[in-house]
Amino acid sequence: MYLIEPIRNGEYITDGAVALAMQIHVSQNIFLNEDILFPYICDSKVEIGRFQNTAVEINQDYLDEHGIQVVRRDTGGGAVYVDSGAVNMCCILEKDDTIYGNFKRFYEPGIHALHQLGATEVVQSGRNDLAIHDKKVSGAAMTLIKGRIYGGYSLLLDVDYEPMVKVLKPNRKKIESKGIKSVRSRVGNIREYLAPEYQNVTIHEFKDLMVKEILDIDDMNDAKRYELTDADWEAVDEMLASKYKNWEWNFGGSPRYEYNRDARLAAGTIDISLSVEKGRISACRIYGDFFGQGDIKDVEEQLKGVRVVKEDLLKALSEIDITYYFGKATAEELVDVILS
Repeated sequence: MYLIEPIRNGEYITDGAVALAMQIHVSQNIFLNEDILFPYICDSKVEIGRFQNTAVEINQDYLDEHGIQVVRRDTGGGAVYVDSGAVNMCCILEKDDTIYGNFKRFYEPGIHALHQLGATEVVQSGRNDLAIHDKKVSGAAMTLIKGRIYGGYSLLLDVDYEPMVKVLKPNRKKIESKGIKSVRSRVGNIREYLAPEYQNVTIHEFKDLMVKEILDIDDMNDAKRYELTDADWEAVDEMLASKYKNWEWNFGGSPRYEYNRDARLAAGTIDISLSVEKGRISACRIYGDFFGQGDIKDVEEQLKGVRVVKEDLLKALSEIDITYYFGKATAEELVDVILS
Protein backbone atom coordinates (compact mmCIF):
# COMPACT_ATOMS: atom_id res chain seq x y z
CA MET A 1 0.00 0.00 0.00
CA TYR A 2 1.30 3.44 -0.97
CA LEU A 3 1.14 6.44 1.33
CA ILE A 4 0.35 9.90 -0.05
CA GLU A 5 0.28 12.96 2.20
CA PRO A 6 -0.55 16.64 1.57
CA ILE A 7 3.07 17.75 1.62
CA ARG A 8 4.44 20.29 -0.86
CA ASN A 9 8.02 21.55 -0.84
CA GLY A 10 8.48 19.94 2.57
CA GLU A 11 5.48 21.74 4.10
CA TYR A 12 2.39 19.95 5.44
CA ILE A 13 -0.73 21.55 3.95
CA THR A 14 -3.82 21.90 6.16
CA ASP A 15 -6.01 23.60 3.55
CA GLY A 16 -9.15 21.48 3.16
CA ALA A 17 -9.67 22.53 -0.45
CA VAL A 18 -6.17 21.36 -1.36
CA ALA A 19 -6.77 18.01 0.36
CA LEU A 20 -9.99 17.52 -1.61
CA ALA A 21 -8.35 18.45 -4.93
CA MET A 22 -5.48 16.06 -4.20
CA GLN A 23 -7.89 13.21 -3.49
CA ILE A 24 -9.77 13.75 -6.73
CA HIS A 25 -6.57 14.05 -8.77
CA VAL A 26 -5.08 10.91 -7.26
CA SER A 27 -8.29 8.89 -7.61
CA GLN A 28 -8.65 9.84 -11.27
CA ASN A 29 -5.05 9.91 -12.45
CA ILE A 30 -2.60 8.04 -10.20
CA PHE A 31 -2.54 4.28 -10.83
CA LEU A 32 0.15 2.39 -8.91
CA ASN A 33 -1.33 -1.13 -9.10
CA GLU A 34 -1.61 -1.06 -5.32
CA ASP A 35 -3.96 0.41 -2.76
CA ILE A 36 -3.34 4.00 -1.67
CA LEU A 37 -3.75 5.52 1.80
CA PHE A 38 -4.18 9.30 1.94
CA PRO A 39 -4.49 10.57 5.53
CA TYR A 40 -4.88 14.28 6.12
CA ILE A 41 -5.60 16.89 8.77
CA CYS A 42 -7.24 20.15 7.78
CA ASP A 43 -8.24 23.48 9.23
CA SER A 44 -11.92 24.12 9.96
CA LYS A 45 -14.12 23.69 6.91
CA VAL A 46 -17.67 22.93 5.87
CA GLU A 47 -17.87 20.47 3.01
CA ILE A 48 -21.05 20.89 0.97
CA GLY A 49 -22.67 18.08 -1.02
CA ARG A 50 -22.64 18.38 -4.81
CA PHE A 51 -26.35 19.15 -5.10
CA GLN A 52 -26.85 21.27 -1.99
CA ASN A 53 -27.70 24.95 -1.75
CA THR A 54 -24.72 26.43 0.08
CA ALA A 55 -26.48 29.59 1.23
CA VAL A 56 -29.30 27.57 2.76
CA GLU A 57 -27.06 25.01 4.47
CA ILE A 58 -24.57 27.24 6.28
CA ASN A 59 -24.64 29.91 8.95
CA GLN A 60 -22.64 32.47 6.95
CA ASP A 61 -22.21 34.93 9.81
CA TYR A 62 -20.69 32.23 12.03
CA LEU A 63 -18.38 31.05 9.24
CA ASP A 64 -17.18 34.58 8.53
CA GLU A 65 -16.62 35.32 12.21
CA HIS A 66 -14.54 32.18 12.75
CA GLY A 67 -12.77 32.03 9.38
CA ILE A 68 -14.23 28.65 8.42
CA GLN A 69 -13.70 27.50 4.84
CA VAL A 70 -16.51 26.31 2.55
CA VAL A 71 -15.76 23.69 -0.11
CA ARG A 72 -18.21 21.89 -2.40
CA ARG A 73 -17.30 18.28 -3.17
CA ASP A 74 -18.10 16.34 -6.35
CA THR A 75 -20.28 13.72 -4.68
CA GLY A 76 -23.74 13.97 -3.16
CA GLY A 77 -24.82 13.73 0.45
CA GLY A 78 -25.13 16.30 3.18
CA ALA A 79 -23.01 19.10 4.58
CA VAL A 80 -20.36 18.13 7.13
CA TYR A 81 -18.12 20.11 9.45
CA VAL A 82 -14.47 19.07 9.74
CA ASP A 83 -11.67 20.63 11.79
CA SER A 84 -8.14 20.00 13.03
CA GLY A 85 -9.37 17.78 15.84
CA ALA A 86 -9.93 14.94 13.39
CA VAL A 87 -7.78 12.74 11.18
CA ASN A 88 -9.34 11.97 7.81
CA MET A 89 -8.38 8.64 6.29
CA CYS A 90 -8.92 8.54 2.53
CA CYS A 91 -8.44 5.19 0.81
CA ILE A 92 -8.20 4.36 -2.89
CA LEU A 93 -8.49 0.62 -3.20
CA GLU A 94 -8.25 -1.76 -6.10
CA LYS A 95 -11.75 -3.07 -6.86
CA ASP A 96 -12.73 -5.72 -4.32
CA ASP A 97 -16.33 -6.91 -4.33
CA THR A 98 -15.98 -7.98 -0.69
CA ILE A 99 -15.25 -4.38 0.33
CA TYR A 100 -17.33 -2.15 -1.93
CA GLY A 101 -20.54 -1.30 -0.09
CA ASN A 102 -19.41 -3.35 2.92
CA PHE A 103 -18.46 -0.81 5.57
CA LYS A 104 -17.62 -3.52 8.07
CA ARG A 105 -14.83 -4.75 5.80
CA PHE A 106 -13.84 -1.22 4.85
CA TYR A 107 -13.41 -0.24 8.50
CA GLU A 108 -11.46 -3.35 9.56
CA PRO A 109 -7.92 -1.88 9.27
CA GLY A 110 -8.98 1.27 11.13
CA ILE A 111 -10.73 -0.64 13.90
CA HIS A 112 -7.71 -2.91 14.32
CA ALA A 113 -5.41 0.13 14.54
CA LEU A 114 -7.60 1.82 17.17
CA HIS A 115 -7.71 -1.37 19.21
CA GLN A 116 -3.90 -1.55 19.10
CA LEU A 117 -3.78 2.01 20.44
CA GLY A 118 -5.97 1.09 23.40
CA ALA A 119 -9.41 2.08 22.13
CA THR A 120 -10.61 -1.50 22.38
CA GLU A 121 -14.28 -0.58 22.74
CA VAL A 122 -14.56 0.91 19.25
CA VAL A 123 -17.23 -0.92 17.25
CA GLN A 124 -19.03 -0.41 13.98
CA SER A 125 -22.38 1.27 14.55
CA GLY A 126 -25.23 1.47 12.10
CA ARG A 127 -24.38 1.26 8.43
CA ASN A 128 -21.28 3.45 8.18
CA ASP A 129 -20.21 4.77 11.60
CA LEU A 130 -17.85 3.84 14.40
CA ALA A 131 -18.93 4.34 17.99
CA ILE A 132 -17.68 3.98 21.54
CA HIS A 133 -20.39 3.47 24.17
CA ASP A 134 -23.00 4.57 21.61
CA LYS A 135 -21.15 7.82 20.89
CA LYS A 136 -20.19 8.37 17.26
CA VAL A 137 -16.45 8.80 16.69
CA SER A 138 -16.30 8.23 12.93
CA GLY A 139 -18.38 8.35 9.77
CA ALA A 140 -17.51 6.76 6.42
CA ALA A 141 -18.48 6.96 2.75
CA MET A 142 -17.34 5.26 -0.44
CA THR A 143 -17.95 5.26 -4.17
CA LEU A 144 -16.37 3.89 -7.37
CA ILE A 145 -14.07 6.00 -9.56
CA LYS A 146 -12.50 4.48 -12.67
CA GLY A 147 -12.93 0.97 -11.37
CA ARG A 148 -11.43 1.64 -7.94
CA ILE A 149 -13.01 2.12 -4.54
CA TYR A 150 -12.66 5.72 -3.40
CA GLY A 151 -13.69 6.08 0.22
CA GLY A 152 -12.76 7.53 3.54
CA TYR A 153 -13.66 8.07 7.14
CA SER A 154 -13.03 10.62 9.86
CA LEU A 155 -11.55 9.86 13.26
CA LEU A 156 -12.62 12.32 15.96
CA LEU A 157 -9.69 12.58 18.34
CA ASP A 158 -10.92 15.85 19.88
CA VAL A 159 -14.35 17.34 19.26
CA ASP A 160 -15.16 21.05 19.23
CA TYR A 161 -18.87 20.81 19.95
CA GLU A 162 -19.88 24.45 19.44
CA PRO A 163 -19.26 24.64 15.66
CA MET A 164 -21.12 21.37 15.16
CA VAL A 165 -24.19 23.11 16.55
CA LYS A 166 -23.79 26.56 15.06
CA VAL A 167 -22.07 26.18 11.70
CA LEU A 168 -24.79 24.25 9.83
CA LYS A 169 -28.32 25.58 9.66
CA PRO A 170 -30.05 22.17 9.50
CA ASN A 171 -28.14 20.96 12.55
CA ARG A 172 -29.03 24.12 14.44
CA LYS A 173 -32.74 23.71 13.71
CA LYS A 174 -32.80 20.05 14.61
CA ILE A 175 -31.16 20.44 17.99
CA GLU A 176 -31.73 24.05 18.96
CA SER A 177 -33.86 22.95 21.93
CA LYS A 178 -31.06 20.76 23.27
CA GLY A 179 -28.01 22.57 21.88
CA ILE A 180 -24.47 21.50 22.60
CA LYS A 181 -25.63 19.10 25.33
CA SER A 182 -27.39 17.04 22.66
CA VAL A 183 -24.28 16.83 20.49
CA ARG A 184 -22.17 15.79 23.49
CA SER A 185 -24.55 12.92 24.13
CA ARG A 186 -24.22 11.61 20.56
CA VAL A 187 -20.64 12.42 19.52
CA GLY A 188 -17.52 11.30 21.37
CA ASN A 189 -13.76 11.87 21.59
CA ILE A 190 -11.41 9.01 20.79
CA ARG A 191 -8.64 10.48 22.94
CA GLU A 192 -10.14 9.55 26.30
CA TYR A 193 -10.29 5.88 25.26
CA LEU A 194 -6.67 5.57 24.11
CA ALA A 195 -4.08 3.74 26.21
CA PRO A 196 -2.38 5.91 28.89
CA GLU A 197 0.81 6.28 26.85
CA TYR A 198 -1.19 7.87 24.01
CA GLN A 199 -3.41 10.19 26.04
CA ASN A 200 -1.35 13.29 25.27
CA VAL A 201 -0.53 12.74 21.60
CA THR A 202 -0.92 15.61 19.16
CA ILE A 203 -3.26 15.23 16.21
CA HIS A 204 -0.28 14.65 13.89
CA GLU A 205 1.16 12.03 16.23
CA PHE A 206 -2.21 10.28 16.29
CA LYS A 207 -2.29 10.34 12.49
CA ASP A 208 1.17 8.76 12.33
CA LEU A 209 0.22 6.10 14.88
CA MET A 210 -2.82 5.13 12.81
CA VAL A 211 -0.79 5.05 9.59
CA LYS A 212 1.93 2.86 11.11
CA GLU A 213 -0.64 0.37 12.38
CA ILE A 214 -2.49 0.22 9.06
CA LEU A 215 0.71 -0.10 7.00
CA ASP A 216 2.29 -2.43 9.60
CA ILE A 217 5.49 -0.39 9.87
CA ASP A 218 7.51 0.77 12.88
CA ASP A 219 8.66 4.10 11.47
CA MET A 220 7.02 6.58 9.09
CA ASN A 221 10.27 6.61 7.10
CA ASP A 222 9.58 2.98 6.23
CA ALA A 223 6.36 3.85 4.39
CA LYS A 224 6.28 3.36 0.63
CA ARG A 225 5.37 6.84 -0.57
CA TYR A 226 4.20 8.46 -3.75
CA GLU A 227 5.09 12.14 -3.87
CA LEU A 228 3.16 14.34 -6.25
CA THR A 229 5.22 15.55 -9.21
CA ASP A 230 5.29 19.09 -10.56
CA ALA A 231 2.79 17.96 -13.20
CA ASP A 232 0.53 16.54 -10.48
CA TRP A 233 0.64 19.80 -8.54
CA GLU A 234 -0.07 21.78 -11.68
CA ALA A 235 -3.23 19.72 -12.19
CA VAL A 236 -4.21 20.18 -8.53
CA ASP A 237 -3.68 23.95 -8.79
CA GLU A 238 -5.86 24.11 -11.90
CA MET A 239 -8.58 22.18 -10.09
CA LEU A 240 -8.41 24.57 -7.13
CA ALA A 241 -8.70 27.60 -9.39
CA SER A 242 -11.61 26.23 -11.41
CA LYS A 243 -13.51 24.48 -8.62
CA TYR A 244 -12.61 24.08 -4.98
CA LYS A 245 -11.41 27.65 -4.40
CA ASN A 246 -13.74 29.20 -6.93
CA TRP A 247 -16.79 31.08 -5.65
CA GLU A 248 -18.84 30.03 -8.68
CA TRP A 249 -18.33 26.35 -7.79
CA ASN A 250 -18.71 26.60 -4.02
CA PHE A 251 -21.60 29.08 -3.93
CA GLY A 252 -22.70 29.72 -7.52
CA GLY A 253 -23.39 26.04 -8.01
CA SER A 254 -26.38 26.32 -5.68
CA PRO A 255 -29.82 25.72 -7.22
CA ARG A 256 -32.31 28.54 -7.71
CA TYR A 257 -34.13 29.64 -4.56
CA GLU A 258 -36.20 32.50 -3.19
CA TYR A 259 -36.33 34.12 0.20
CA ASN A 260 -37.70 37.14 2.03
CA ARG A 261 -36.17 39.31 4.74
CA ASP A 262 -37.60 42.28 6.62
CA ALA A 263 -36.48 44.65 9.35
CA ARG A 264 -37.53 47.77 11.18
CA LEU A 265 -34.97 50.53 10.60
CA ALA A 266 -34.90 54.23 11.41
CA ALA A 267 -36.22 54.83 7.89
CA GLY A 268 -39.19 52.55 8.53
CA THR A 269 -40.09 48.95 7.75
CA ILE A 270 -38.16 47.46 4.83
CA ASP A 271 -39.18 44.14 3.26
CA ILE A 272 -36.89 42.60 0.62
CA SER A 273 -37.84 39.58 -1.52
CA LEU A 274 -35.10 37.97 -3.61
CA SER A 275 -34.77 35.26 -6.22
CA VAL A 276 -31.25 33.86 -6.32
CA GLU A 277 -29.81 31.71 -9.08
CA LYS A 278 -26.25 30.37 -9.15
CA GLY A 279 -25.47 32.57 -6.17
CA ARG A 280 -26.55 35.81 -7.87
CA ILE A 281 -29.71 37.89 -7.47
CA SER A 282 -31.96 37.25 -10.47
CA ALA A 283 -34.99 39.21 -9.25
CA CYS A 284 -35.66 41.65 -6.42
CA ARG A 285 -38.72 43.36 -4.96
CA ILE A 286 -38.57 45.91 -2.13
CA TYR A 287 -41.55 46.98 -0.02
CA GLY A 288 -42.00 49.05 3.12
CA ASP A 289 -43.39 52.17 4.78
CA PHE A 290 -40.22 54.23 4.35
CA PHE A 291 -40.28 57.70 2.75
CA GLY A 292 -38.13 58.01 -0.36
CA GLN A 293 -38.09 60.29 -3.38
CA GLY A 294 -36.79 57.94 -6.06
CA ASP A 295 -38.40 55.00 -7.81
CA ILE A 296 -37.52 51.91 -5.75
CA LYS A 297 -37.30 49.93 -9.00
CA ASP A 298 -33.93 51.61 -9.56
CA VAL A 299 -32.60 49.88 -6.45
CA GLU A 300 -34.16 46.56 -7.46
CA GLU A 301 -32.44 46.76 -10.85
CA GLN A 302 -29.16 47.76 -9.22
CA LEU A 303 -29.13 44.51 -7.24
CA LYS A 304 -29.81 42.20 -10.19
CA GLY A 305 -26.84 40.07 -11.12
CA VAL A 306 -25.00 40.83 -7.89
CA ARG A 307 -23.50 37.94 -5.92
CA VAL A 308 -25.09 37.41 -2.51
CA VAL A 309 -21.84 38.34 -0.81
CA LYS A 310 -21.47 41.24 1.60
CA GLU A 311 -18.65 42.99 -0.28
CA ASP A 312 -20.44 42.77 -3.65
CA LEU A 313 -23.75 43.98 -2.22
CA LEU A 314 -22.09 46.94 -0.52
CA LYS A 315 -20.27 47.85 -3.72
CA ALA A 316 -23.49 47.77 -5.75
CA LEU A 317 -25.46 49.86 -3.26
CA SER A 318 -22.64 52.35 -2.75
CA GLU A 319 -23.08 53.38 -6.37
CA ILE A 320 -26.49 54.92 -5.66
CA ASP A 321 -27.79 57.47 -3.15
CA ILE A 322 -29.55 55.28 -0.58
CA THR A 323 -31.15 58.23 1.23
CA TYR A 324 -32.77 59.34 -2.03
CA TYR A 325 -34.70 56.06 -2.15
CA PHE A 326 -35.17 55.18 1.53
CA GLY A 327 -34.71 58.30 3.60
CA LYS A 328 -32.68 57.69 6.76
CA ALA A 329 -31.01 54.39 5.82
CA THR A 330 -27.54 53.20 4.84
CA ALA A 331 -26.17 50.64 2.41
CA GLU A 332 -24.76 48.69 5.36
CA GLU A 333 -28.23 48.42 6.94
CA LEU A 334 -29.78 47.15 3.70
CA VAL A 335 -27.04 44.56 3.25
CA ASP A 336 -27.55 43.39 6.83
CA VAL A 337 -31.25 42.89 6.06
CA ILE A 338 -30.47 40.88 2.91
CA LEU A 339 -27.95 38.66 4.68
CA SER A 340 -29.79 38.32 7.99
